[in-house]
Amino acid sequence: MTDKMDNSGIPATASSKRQSARNVGRPRTTESGYASLSTLLNLVRTGVATTRQELERHSELGRAVVSDRLSTLVKLGLLEEGRLGEAAGGRAPRHMQFRAAAGSVEVAVIDRSSIAAGIADLNGSLLMEHHEAFDITAGGAVLVERLTTLFEWMRDERSDLGSVWGIGLALPGPVAQNGELGISSPVLQAIEGWTDYPFVENLMVRNQAPVWVRSGIQMMTAGEHYAGAGGNRGNLILVKLGRSLSAGVVADGKLLRGSEGASGLIGYTRLGDEGLDSLAGSDAIAAAGLQAAQDAESPFLQSVLARNGVVDESDVGHGAQFGDAYCIELLTRSGRLIGEALAPLANLLNPDVIALGGAMAHAGDTILAAVREAVYRQAHPLVTRNLKIVTSQMGGTSGLVGAAHVVTEEIFAPRFLQGWILNGSPLHHPEFADQLDLARSTIAVPSKGRVAPPLERRPVAGSMAEK
Repeated sequence: MTDKMDNSGIPATASSKRQSARNVGRPRTTESGYASLSTLLNLVRTGVATTRQELERHSELGRAVVSDRLSTLVKLGLLEEGRLGEAAGGRAPRHMQFRAAAGSVEVAVIDRSSIAAGIADLNGSLLMEHHEAFDITAGGAVLVERLTTLFEWMRDERSDLGSVWGIGLALPGPVAQNGELGISSPVLQAIEGWTDYPFVENLMVRNQAPVWVRSGIQMMTAGEHYAGAGGNRGNLILVKLGRSLSAGVVADGKLLRGSEGASGLIGYTRLGDEGLDSLAGSDAIAAAGLQAAQDAESPFLQSVLARNGVVDESDVGHGAQFGDAYCIELLTRSGRLIGEALAPLANLLNPDVIALGGAMAHAGDTILAAVREAVYRQAHPLVTRNLKIVTSQMGGTSGLVGAAHVVTEEIFAPRFLQGWILNGSPLHHPEFADQLDLARSTIAVPSKGRVAPPLERRPVAGSMAEK
């Protein structure tokens, strides 16, 4: 399926300048109609080019081709005519705009003790979100049912959006990159009720939409990159301070997952005889705080223990904010250890921003100041010259926003987009139909409630010749 190109009969030995001039604005012989539709849609969707003249220039397609493809994209409901631009000596150009409400994206972040769900448009803009406590030990079947209920509620609330085109899912801990089905999540697989349970397959069948899965830290990093401290700049390291310490990386605008999908496990970094998690994770801070209270080393924590019978990491943070010397020293020591682990990463990746997320990152500026001191001291001066080290800006919303952007980027990735664009939505992509068939065959016992009927398979549209 190749695009046709008018042959002027110029022999192969003709001047290269004449050949180059003849090809200006014309499609290459290897270009397909699907590719040109994909190119123009993404140029408009990302705002790189929105008028016909801009589209001709950026796509290197002829005027007639651009006009034809835009007309097709409007008929497919993916683009629409927008405002008039400013005239520059002639007719005012008409801007094309992407119909972000043509479909929707559902997203969820699963943590050990909570879940969050949301719905976004096709620009990845989060329009609605919901957070609630959830005991992950309840099992995968219970979670599928709860997420499906939340998604149905959100679809009813945002009936102005089109059908669901994809689901983005963030899971705790590393997620092995072995395809979107049959995910391998060590954290979940170790929990009774999750072992060998086809969670993604059930979610896909129940909601009739493709599912993209990433680790929680990777989704958080994507959200911080697109809408938070990363400022949509090219290079970001996000560090989540929790029971375990993990990092997400955006390099040259792309989220790095690693060959196995397990990038960013900095908590396993050895500092002396122990790992970083056991030295600076929230459990380690809570344990040290409790010991200090029992040994009367911290008046503040001693009073907390007497009042509550327990001391946790948030108490240590509050103590530092109230000026307790032990709490300040404990958080400073933890921050320096984290900074020492981050300095080699900064030297390796030369990021624009290092952002600290998680509850401990927002417990005052003690840890932040210590991380800055360690990184600025140990990283190369050129690396730190314009480096910003800040706290994350998005809190619990970052994972939802990141999941929405991950899904939209996957949906509109040129290779995947060309497989569904003439059928109007990714729900009729042959790959998704195959995945859905595989998911159905994997589920031995259907999930509780109604299982959706088989997806209608539309024939792949025929060839489209360039004009």
